Amino acid sequence: MRIADYSVTKAVLERHGFTFKKSFGQNFLTDTNILQKIVDTAEIDDQVNVIEIGPGIGALTEFLAERAAQVMAFEIDHRLVPILADTLRDFDNVTVVNEDILKVDLAQYIQNFKNPELPIKVVANLPYYITTPILMHLIESGIPFSEFVVMMQKEVADRISAQPNTKAYGSLSIAVQYYMTAKVAFIVPRMVFVPAPNVDSAILKMVRRPEPAVAVEDESFFFKVSKASFTHRRKTLWNNLTGYFGKTEEVKDKLTKALEQAGLAPSVRGEALSLAEFARLADALKGQGF
Repeated sequence: MRIADYSVTKAVLERHGFTFKKSFGQNFLTDTNILQKIVDTAEIDDQVNVIEIGPGIGALTEFLAERAAQVMAFEIDHRLVPILADTLRDFDNVTVVNEDILKVDLAQYIQNFKNPELPIKVVANLPYYITTPILMHLIESGIPFSEFVVMMQKEVADRISAQPNTKAYGSLSIAVQYYMTAKVAFIVPRMVFVPAPNVDSAILKMVRRPEPAVAVEDESFFFKVSKASFTHRRKTLWNNLTGYFGKTEEVKDKLTKALEQAGLAPSVRGEALSLAEFARLADALKGQGF
């Protein structure tokens, strides 16, 4: 029997008198096939350390601990700590940290792995209400995670992995794909969770690129420009950029020059631009003194 078997999950929750807290976005997975697929997708073996976020009662943790060198699981809900101590008692390679992943000094914790030199993968069923902040926090932390295999709302997974000229493509696609390749591995139906969420989920596999996807002069300016270009999705690049930088004649003059230099038409929409085109645009704007 597995922790994720519905009868076991139910018994564990009842034994500990656990009630779900909406504010933590708690949905526990009760399908062992899907858990197996997650671990397979992440290619976990004994030469990998794993960071898990939101282990719940340990359904995924159990599968990870069987294969990984070590698992460090961050759980914000203190009520789950004694439950995890109970469900994972047979494993000596799991550490549960009762902290908010957005507030901890992760680099410090990673030093606590027995072998911190091993590649680190993030494998998690992320709380849906805070998926994007957690992902961006981890990606921008400077910690060289080799890959992320994470469950999230399908709509967010589609946005992260989207290509130009699609409805889902936006500044989030660019922010993640600058650092990682992103691909939806498989879809997870809502009925395999307790309680069932009101949306379908997807497993997204993201692998860190050896170098960022494009070379830019100023990274934070590149992200600002891409974000500004999507302020109003239906508006042209020109309208969004003048909305962001200003509408004076001087600004318009510089914008015209920068767009020419980047080889972009003012009438194009942000959603049509690839990462390489955004990089050219940002560098050209920078060159015009923006």
